[in-house]
Amino acid sequence: MFIVSNLPACAGVGFKPEHFRDILAAPQPLGFFEVHAENYMGAGGPPHAQLGALRERYTLSVHGVGLSIGSMEPLNREHLMRVKLLCERYQPESFSEHLAWSSHNDIYLNDLLPLPYTPHTLARVTEHIDEVQTALGRQMLLENPSTYIRFSESTIPEIDFLTEVSKRTGCGLLLDINNVFVSAKNHGAQPLAYLDSFPFDRVKEIHLGGHDEEVDEVGCGSCLVALLACHRPRWRPSDPDRVGQRRPRLADTAP
Repeated sequence: MFIVSNLPACAGVGFKPEHFRDILAAPQPLGFFEVHAENYMGAGGPPHAQLGALRERYTLSVHGVGLSIGSMEPLNREHLMRVKLLCERYQPESFSEHLAWSSHNDIYLNDLLPLPYTPHTLARVTEHIDEVQTALGRQMLLENPSTYIRFSESTIPEIDFLTEVSKRTGCGLLLDINNVFVSAKNHGAQPLAYLDSFPFDRVKEIHLGGHDEEVDEVGCGSCLVALLACHRPRWRPSDPDRVGQRRPRLADTAP
């Protein structure tokens, strides 16, 4: 049995060190702060002093970017143990990672790369999440990816893949709205249709990124919209908690 993700059902924000003094100067109307695990892999120093002060005052979500959950190779046990030590030190209410891969052999890439959705990759991702949850002794949330290519060998729709991983491992899901928009834009798909099919009963956190409109040198524009604001999914922020379920938590953070 592992510790279940348990963020408060309200808005949080990604922590930026440049805001630390202001955060301590006055209580903030926030449910929690989210931090990237890889920023706190050292033994001490200012990062840990700041994180310790935050933990004393606020609920904490730890968001990983380096476990390479989607890799076909074994997980890096040293990195996983560093994540374990971090979670044991600060006892966050939630830990999350990405459906992506970012390493090959001893090479680490500064990117979250997509993977094909096949029975083989499904089994591998399931195995990796089981390993992470067992090592940490806590539930992990898996974030939907932003992708710029699709694989011809994929046989499982992304939402079905995420749902099946959650069913097999007991992990929760982290729904990133910006990732939904980016992937839909890249693949000519409909983001609202994606949300219509998403298993909201398994979502325990939602990422909302900043949205802006940009025009490139040849005059092509792209507008990122707040999809939750214009969509009516099975879950809405105003809905009461479902029986046996808690509402997802909103975090204005990235990636």
